[in-house]
Amino acid sequence: MVADMGIELLTEEQYRYFQEIGEFDRKTSSWMKTPANIRKLGGAIFCDRRYDTVFMYHNGAESYYAARGFRGSLRV
Repeated sequence: MVADMGIELLTEEQYRYFQEIGEFDRKTSSWMKTPANIRKLGGAIFCDRRYDTVFMYHNGAESYYAARGFRGSLRV
């Protein structure tokens, strides 16, 4: 039997939980899993941590920022 293994972008809820473990993206931001209806319109969601608060934003999916990465979860 072969198990599926893959990485999925974090949802906003998962990202907020992740931020409880430590303080991440204080100088960067990360793309998040974006609902299909937003992606269909060309949008994407990203999050970061500033002022001891987690923020969620939106931008065009084609946007490129050198300081924006990805946060994902791996299920084995």
